[in-house]
Amino acid sequence: MGLTSNTVLALAILAGVLLFAATVWFWPKLSGRSWRSVVGRIGLLLATQLAMFAAIGLAANKSFLFYGSWADLFGQETSVGKVVDHSMSSDSIKVVDKQHLDVPGGAKPAVAGQILKVSITGQKSNITSPGYVWLPPEYFQPQHKDQNFPASIVLTGYPGMAENLIKGLDYPMKAFSLSKAGKMKPMILVMMRPVPGARDTECVDIPGGPQTETFYGQDLPQAIQSTFRVGKKPGNMGYIGNSTGGYCALKMTAHYPQTFGAAAGLSAYYEAADDPTTGDLFRGDAKLKARANLLEAIKAKQPVGTSFLVTSSEKGEPNLADTKKFIKLVKGPDRVSSIILDSGGHNFNTWRREIPPMLVWMSGRIQA
Repeated sequence: MGLTSNTVLALAILAGVLLFAATVWFWPKLSGRSWRSVVGRIGLLLATQLAMFAAIGLAANKSFLFYGSWADLFGQETSVGKVVDHSMSSDSIKVVDKQHLDVPGGAKPAVAGQILKVSITGQKSNITSPGYVWLPPEYFQPQHKDQNFPASIVLTGYPGMAENLIKGLDYPMKAFSLSKAGKMKPMILVMMRPVPGARDTECVDIPGGPQTETFYGQDLPQAIQSTFRVGKKPGNMGYIGNSTGGYCALKMTAHYPQTFGAAAGLSAYYEAADDPTTGDLFRGDAKLKARANLLEAIKAKQPVGTSFLVTSSEKGEPNLADTKKFIKLVKGPDRVSSIILDSGGHNFNTWRREIPPMLVWMSGRIQA
């Protein structure tokens, strides 16, 4: 039974309930002052609390995917990954593994599509970062063998893992289901973290440091276009992200409208973070700091027909005021849409409510 399985979580909850009931039942019998009674009371209380903490921890891990397996939790996953090149690999994108959706016929790519685990290297930035690529079933079907597909880069928040976009937010399954239902066009999804390493670089070209804006704004789309059947016009590619990923998605699209035709920022913020996880991003460069301010960037942007979608909640999210400012700053022929929930939070549950309508929206904004 895996660390993230429903069975393990259910057993942990059941153990907590049974131990609580046992504590209530046996407490009168253990009310004496003998050492056996004292040890019994301590043992029952300790066991009950451990079971409760285990259940809470398993539930949190299942939601946010801090650890993917028991070996990962106990630090036993130490083996170095093996790079295996496949036919879809290019100089920039190396395919290291393949996965399929858990649906009938899922093992056949032409039926249920395919998820590729990849390593992507930027030719200009010299940054290498892992990620996943979802290819829809139509990509493998003979009648579509010469057809291009729209593609969207999808970034998780910091310090999340790219795997969260598959297991936690279900992007491939949602795209598969919506496409099968005829609500959106088949779309390639390139799913990654918004930072290539441990440092939160906020998709900024740091003076003397990682050139992450170059990677996410230039190298990444070029790698996608050179490896998969994706066109090279702005209307062929979109950008999606939540939290830090949402900030990066909106910023990259504002800075590179010649590459990206649409962006969706779920619970995005609008100015680069400045805290111990980022370090000094700008090294005193005022122009670079202003470039990283999304509200300033959208003011300076030349409108060319780019589409933006922003999300927030009337209660529970801190970005509502800046989201409304962003909406007012978008100038035609650029377009802006929004999803404003009555209540929500900066969490997976909120984003799961926004992803299906967002994917349908994105499908209507970018083309093959």
